[in-house]
Amino acid sequence: MTSADTHRQTGRTGAVLEGLAGWVPPRRVANDELPTTWEVDDAWVRRRTGIVTRHWVGPGVRTGELALEAAVRALAVAAGPAPDTVLVATSTPDLPMPAMAPLLATRLGLDGAAAWDISAACSGFGYGLATAVGVIASGAAERVLLVGAEVYSTLVDPADSSAGVVFADGAGAVVVRRGTYGEPGSVLAFDLGSDGTGHELIKVPGGGAAERADPAAHTPADRYFRMQGREVFRHAVIRMTESSRAVLDRTAWTTDDVDRFVAHQANARILGAVAERLQLPPERQVSNIEHVGNTGAASIPLALADAASRGLLTPGQRVLMTSFGAGLTWASATLLWPDLAAVPPVCPSPQVP
Repeated sequence: MTSADTHRQTGRTGAVLEGLAGWVPPRRVANDELPTTWEVDDAWVRRRTGIVTRHWVGPGVRTGELALEAAVRALAVAAGPAPDTVLVATSTPDLPMPAMAPLLATRLGLDGAAAWDISAACSGFGYGLATAVGVIASGAAERVLLVGAEVYSTLVDPADSSAGVVFADGAGAVVVRRGTYGEPGSVLAFDLGSDGTGHELIKVPGGGAAERADPAAHTPADRYFRMQGREVFRHAVIRMTESSRAVLDRTAWTTDDVDRFVAHQANARILGAVAERLQLPPERQVSNIEHVGNTGAASIPLALADAASRGLLTPGQRVLMTSFGAGLTWASATLLWPDLAAVPPVCPSPQVP
């Protein structure tokens, strides 16, 4: 008997993926279009990050607009009853307050839905998915819309090429409904964790209460993203590898059981290092970082939507997801891939595989 068969026999309440979509803004920025002041070329960027193009928003475009586009598309794929809960995972909200989720719910015609934001940086989608499953299991929700959305280009320091070549904009959304644990589409297990001793490694120093409490200690440059790349690389590889192993144990899977591995699209070298440690070959890895860059909380649903739209995910496949972000935070999950309606391409125009 396979572990999937064991799951199906439990009969307990579960959370099932029934809708998925992604969206990136139309503006595509190739490596040779990056600012000349960064003094980087296409070969260097490809070698260091694996990125060829990324998408950045145009002037005046906010995170909420990307979130709305992805949400509308995901709801169309789900084609079911309206969600009663809306979650938005982001570290680039339109405003410090209020949260983005209530306005998104209203724009979608979901007045009265429970709605709140989740801030876990690049681990935001994993934390959001765990939250969605939790509120369904508690009986507080029947159907949850979860959106991961970022406009990281607005946090990039014009003088910092190391962050600028990596970070990009986009949104991905899923719809999760109450179902039977173990049926196709079931989210099976999670591993979540954090380490606050690493909070200095990835941060935006300004723009929050710390700056307002002591404005003299901050400069305008503190409103931009800061990252200690070498240490982040090391922590990301260790944490995503360990977390992946932990969630596999909780699911009663081995790496041989994994049909598709979807990691946060941070950097191609990080993805390769984690996959190598887990002994997952390239043909089982799902990645779109080459064309969309690092989109934070949007990266996993964007990668899933991109793969689904190109027929790279099929019903019944066993999927392992893992992520790592500022905080430090990490999140991993396993699921059985559902039989979804056609998922639209994530880009405004068809993307070359």
